[in-house]
Amino acid sequence: MTTSTYDQLQQLAKDFWTWRAANQPISSDDIPRIERPDDWVPDWSRNAIARRRAELTDFAKRHQDMNATSWSVPQQVDYRLIGSAIARVHWELNVTCGQERNPGFYVDQTLGLLFLSVLQPPPFTEKRSRTIVRYLQSFPATVINAKENLTGKAIKPFAVAALEKLVDIRPRLTKVGTELGPFLSGVDPKEFNQSITDAITALESFHDWLTGELDGMTEETAVGREAYVYFLKQVALMPFTPEQLLVMGAHEWGRSVAFETCEQTRNQGLPELDLYPDQATQMAQEEFWEGEARRFLEAKNILTVPDWMKHYRNLPLPPYVEPLSFMGVTDDLTSDNRLDEDGVSYIKKPSPDLDYFSLSIAKDPRPLIVHEGVPGHYFQMTLSWAHENHLRRRYYDSGANEGIGFYAEEMMLQFGFFDDRPKLREIMYNFMRLRALRVEVDVKLATGLFPIDQAADYLEKIVPVDRATARQEAVFFASSPGQAITYQIGKLQIVKFLADARLHQKEKFSLRAFHDYLWKNGNVPIALLRWEYLGLGEEIERMDAAAG
Repeated sequence: MTTSTYDQLQQLAKDFWTWRAANQPISSDDIPRIERPDDWVPDWSRNAIARRRAELTDFAKRHQDMNATSWSVPQQVDYRLIGSAIARVHWELNVTCGQERNPGFYVDQTLGLLFLSVLQPPPFTEKRSRTIVRYLQSFPATVINAKENLTGKAIKPFAVAALEKLVDIRPRLTKVGTELGPFLSGVDPKEFNQSITDAITALESFHDWLTGELDGMTEETAVGREAYVYFLKQVALMPFTPEQLLVMGAHEWGRSVAFETCEQTRNQGLPELDLYPDQATQMAQEEFWEGEARRFLEAKNILTVPDWMKHYRNLPLPPYVEPLSFMGVTDDLTSDNRLDEDGVSYIKKPSPDLDYFSLSIAKDPRPLIVHEGVPGHYFQMTLSWAHENHLRRRYYDSGANEGIGFYAEEMMLQFGFFDDRPKLREIMYNFMRLRALRVEVDVKLATGLFPIDQAADYLEKIVPVDRATARQEAVFFASSPGQAITYQIGKLQIVKFLADARLHQKEKFSLRAFHDYLWKNGNVPIALLRWEYLGLGEEIERMDAAAG
């Protein structure tokens, strides 16, 4: 094919990502966060949904009309990347259909939208302040659309989870308004306060409507095996069946338990890790260890740390964010337009009553530094946002992103980054247990073998994690099939990719070069990267055969 035809793919990608920024739903996951067009507000009216479906059909046709078979492998990788990104939209709009089946979807499009708008640290410029007011003013219309779209189709367990998030909505939003108001600029206080009042009224009416509709809702949350296979082959580009995933997850769970047991036996008699006395101490330790992680990566010849890369920092959880903190990960990892800013993770005051992940970093910040910060999500996404190929800068499925984050944990463990505190290594192995169990939970929720409550019980008892974390994860995974496998399965794909690279490149293999390539292209499914880096395309052929 001619170069101009590849240029057509680049134009399609540009058009698609621009369209996606205006049409992608809000998610409680922190990886899909994107910047929206100026003057944007969510629109989930029936007309807007119909328009999206028509526009999706046009994108799919433009993609299918291209014949990429004679292109170079990197160009074919780009072609398949855009195809799978388009398939992701089909998965959302026409398969999982959150806008018609999941009441929690509309909690994300309202409270989740407000939550995201306040995560970036101050200042709250006039433009940003006006955006927040505009988002609040969109709540009533979104709730009207929710009632219309969900009628007769809503799933009861998802509705119950949504109701749990709407409890105490009046004091929560009132506190947000009280704490946030003084930071805003160029906004009439009366207009802001009225927008808060109207948002509360809308969400309370949604709560009451859901309560009245519960008895008529279906209990079925599973998308089914056939749909799940579509996700694996067309969206995630993972060359496995659901049954293979269960075996892979079981093997990794056994491995994590075995090594956690070895670590615990090795550490018998050592004192438990203490909580930091206050946030200031925790923040100082995080800043120290983030710098140490960067130096460690270079000193051990693991991964290149560019001089221009900013930092990943902890800050105290702001009082205007705290009432909304249940809506997602309280971090701001910046964007492709904010590469000159530090990534931020807001932390709670150290306490033995903290949730599973917050408790771990209240003892030592390193477990989440390596997953969320350096060399994990902030580091990887910043490198990918700076990719010279604009087509590869965008997230669409977290199989590679979360795979890299989880791989980074064990990579740093194996290199000795946690060796000064043996009890910290126990935490890392417990993280592994959770990620391995997520595979079984994801597959069984999606295929109908687990209801949500059984999945939550399973996570609570077997990891173990606190009940709130277990419940939150089970609901999220049930409503987002395929997300929970990304950590463990993505990591296993990376391990195999590395082994294949060493086998095929022999003495030319460089771990640092391998990691630099992987991190830079961290938004691209691992099967595609393996094909491009090594010329090994049998996984792609296997998926094509299964899809055909």
